[in-house]
Amino acid sequence: MAHGKETPRQKMIGMMYLVLTALLALNVSKEAVEAFKRVDEGLVKTTKNFMEKNSALYADFDEKALANPEKAGPWVKIASSVRERSNELHDYIQALKVEIVRKTEASGTEAIVGEEVITEKIRRIDDLNVPSEVMIGPNNNGKAFDLKAAVIEYRQFLLEQIGEGHPNITHSIENGLNTDNVTELDGKKVLWEIHNFQALPLVAVVTILSKFQNDVRNAEADALGFFFSQIGAADIRVNKLVPTVIGSNYVMQGSEYQAKVFIAAMDSTQKPDIQIGKYDIITAANGSKSYRMVGDYETLTIDENGMGNYSVKASSLGEKEWGGLIKITAPDGSVLNYPFKQAYTVTAPNVVVSPTAMNVFYTGVDNPVDVSVPGVSQDRISVSMTNGRIRKGKHPRFRGSYIVRPLRVGTNANVTVSILDAQGQRRSFRPVTFRVKDVPDPVAKVAGSKGGDIRKSILQVQRGVIAELEQFDFDIKFTVTSFRVSYNDKGYMIDYDARNNNFTTDQKQLLRRLRKNEQVIIQDIKAVGPDGKTRRLPAIVFKIQ
Repeated sequence: MAHGKETPRQKMIGMMYLVLTALLALNVSKEAVEAFKRVDEGLVKTTKNFMEKNSALYADFDEKALANPEKAGPWVKIASSVRERSNELHDYIQALKVEIVRKTEASGTEAIVGEEVITEKIRRIDDLNVPSEVMIGPNNNGKAFDLKAAVIEYRQFLLEQIGEGHPNITHSIENGLNTDNVTELDGKKVLWEIHNFQALPLVAVVTILSKFQNDVRNAEADALGFFFSQIGAADIRVNKLVPTVIGSNYVMQGSEYQAKVFIAAMDSTQKPDIQIGKYDIITAANGSKSYRMVGDYETLTIDENGMGNYSVKASSLGEKEWGGLIKITAPDGSVLNYPFKQAYTVTAPNVVVSPTAMNVFYTGVDNPVDVSVPGVSQDRISVSMTNGRIRKGKHPRFRGSYIVRPLRVGTNANVTVSILDAQGQRRSFRPVTFRVKDVPDPVAKVAGSKGGDIRKSILQVQRGVIAELEQFDFDIKFTVTSFRVSYNDKGYMIDYDARNNNFTTDQKQLLRRLRKNEQVIIQDIKAVGPDGKTRRLPAIVFKIQ
C-alpha cells in the first residue's frame, strides 16, 4: 500500500494492519482479534469498491472500442487479459481463505456461505495451528510459497503489459505487489511467507489474505487506468500544421526519386489534397497570404496514413526542385493551403556493397569488399581496419574495390571509412564490425558422392578423391593430400594408402575385387586449402550395387 494512490480509508486500514500485527506479536490477543475482524471487513469492502470501479472502467473500454475499434481495440484486448489474470489470482486467494476456515471449523460452519467467508461467524478465530499447517506446511512446502509465486507471476505480467518508460506506474505496482523477504523488528530477515503466515491466529491470516486481494484489485485499477490513458495518447493534437516532405537527397541516374508528402501532426483519418506543380502567392490588403496552383499540376494519391506518394524518373544529373500545395479542411469548413518546396540531387550510378548480411571475414583468403560514399569521389575516401590488412583491389566494375586479409580468428575486425569533405576536413564514419572465422572444412567426395550406394562400374573409373566447399560463397580450392582405402576381406582388414588425391595401383586393384553388397571405406582423408592448414575430413563409405 505504498504506491501513493491510496484513499484516506486505505491508509487508515494499512496503519491498523501494521499496529495489529505488532499487537499480535505481543500476545495481546482478544483486543487484537476483534480489531482484526474490523480491518478485514474494511479490506473486503474496499476490495469490492475496487471491483465495482474496475468493472465501470472495463465498460468504458468497451465503449471506446465501439467508437473507434482501430485505436481502442489493442488496449481492450490487453485490458481483457488483465481482467482474466486479476480474477484468477483474486479467486485463488479467496479459495485459500475458504480452505483455512473450513479446515479449522467443524463441518457445516456458518462462516462459509458459497465462496464467501463471514469473519464474524468464525468460532475458532484465534486458532494458531491450521493456518500455519496450510500456508507454511511441515517442511516449508505449504501454499504460501505457491501464493508468492502466483503474485510474482501476476506482477511480472502487469509490468510486461505496461512496458518500459513508465516509472510511476511500474513503481506503484512493484510496491503494491512486493514479495521481498522482510526484516523484522529484531533485525532478522525472514522469508515473505514466514513473516505473513507463520504462527498467526486464523483471523490475522484471513485479514492478510484479504489485504493481498485488495492489493491485486488496486494493481488492476492502476494498470487499467494506465491502459485507458494510452487509448488517446497517440492521438494528434493539432495546433500547428507544418508541411513536411520526406525523400532522398541523392538519387542514382536511371532510378526513381520517391518522397512522402504530408502535414505534420495531422490526424490520418482526414486525408489532405496534395497538388504538385507551380503556385502563385496572393497577398490581401490586410497582409494575409493565400495560395493557388497555376498551369498544369499533378494531384497525389493519398494512402491510409494521410500521406501522398510522389515519384518521378531521375533522367538527368544535377539538383532538382519540386513543390506544390497541401490543402486541408479546417474545422469551420474553410480550405487551408500550405505551400512546400523540396530539392534532391541526381548523381551518377554508385554502389555501396558490404557483406553486412554475414558480417564475416575469413582468414587465409582474399575477402573482397566494395566501399563508396554517395556523393563523394573515390579519391576522397580512405579505409582502414583492425585485426587485419586492407588494400585496394582491382575489381573490373567497381572503383571502390578492396581486399581484406584478417589476422586472428575470434577477434572482431572493425573497418573504418573516412572522407575528405568539401571544406578539406577529414570526417570518419562509425566503424563496421565483422566477425573473423576460419574457412569451413570441405567435404570429401568420390564420383560427386559423399557415400552410400554406388555401382562398381562407376567407382572403378574414378581417378581419386576431391574436396569441395558446399554452399560457400567464396571460390576456394582444396587439394586432397592423402587418404586410405580400407576393405574387410573375411574378417581381415586390408588398407592401402595414397599420398596425393589419386587412387594408387593397389587401391584400384582392390576396388576391382569388390562384389555386390560389399563395403569399402575411404578414410584418413587430409586436404589443404589456400590458408595452408591441413584439414582432416570425414570418411566416405560406399556399398557396392
